[in-house]
Amino acid sequence: MKAFPVRRAIVGLASASAILALTACGGNVGSGSSGTEESYPTKPINVTVGAAAGGSTDLIARAIAEGASEDLGVAMPVVNKPGANGALAAKEVQGKPADGYELATLNASLITITPLAVGESEAVSIDDFEVITGLSQDDYVMVANPEAGVKTVEDLTKKDGLSFGTTGVGTGSQLAQALLLKQADIKGTEVPFDSGAPAVTAVLGNQVQVATVQLGEAKAQIDAGKLVPIVVFSTERNEFLPDVPTATEEGYDVPVSQYRAMVAPKGTPEEVKTRLKTAFENTFKTEAYQQFNEQNLLTPKEISGEEVVTEWTELAEKYKELTEEYGISLKES
Repeated sequence: MKAFPVRRAIVGLASASAILALTACGGNVGSGSSGTEESYPTKPINVTVGAAAGGSTDLIARAIAEGASEDLGVAMPVVNKPGANGALAAKEVQGKPADGYELATLNASLITITPLAVGESEAVSIDDFEVITGLSQDDYVMVANPEAGVKTVEDLTKKDGLSFGTTGVGTGSQLAQALLLKQADIKGTEVPFDSGAPAVTAVLGNQVQVATVQLGEAKAQIDAGKLVPIVVFSTERNEFLPDVPTATEEGYDVPVSQYRAMVAPKGTPEEVKTRLKTAFENTFKTEAYQQFNEQNLLTPKEISGEEVVTEWTELAEKYKELTEEYGISLKES
């Protein structure tokens, strides 16, 4: 049993004694912000995830919530609300009270890529949230069925009639693959799935010959020789696939990775954000969380909220420019 309850009880008794003493001598106890700072948090903090249980975003949310819960001394239940690439969950949390008890784990693609595939009213802006901290980076890899006979991007340029799977409309998978196919003048048919798992299954079954998915969704099959890794879309080589080149190395301007951050509703008090940030930073330092990242092939991207806003805003602008330059539409036809 942790010492949190005992400590709080002692603090509570001390506070009560101080109040009685002030009252006895005619003092006045104010209701300033310092009381709020000292008492937060006093109840569970919900962490909403715009994806189903078991996926990368869900696992990340549960790992960080478990660690931060230990630090904060309150439960941090994860609430799954999948739909619209995470937009449903984001908009719901956006409308919650800005008191520090409603958080969300946000995917960068929702902010930087999905707006290119949906109407303005459906788009989600990073400016609608308080960003507490960046979390991690999850890279995309293009994989092929061994029977397709392709091992490099150059091989793909020599093949006609291939089908290419993605993890869905408005995702980093769709954008990265579309940009590469366009820039390399690769002919083929793009087939969207509703997530990475069915896309991988389709490649394994040769229903599509190639697909772009997140590394964690394909690494086991790559290691087993059931999938051939062709290229990764991060700006630098992925440490878990050190022999696979990046699209940038191959001469293509396709810097696409999945990033995640923890956010709160706009207007959350500064002292609450600071307390949450401290809890997350302490979690980052734990061996358990570091092992979680390694086991799930995640690269730490534990940057400040301000850096997240700057980087995601710049990425959104770059992706918009690239799709316009190459005449790419991410919208469903």
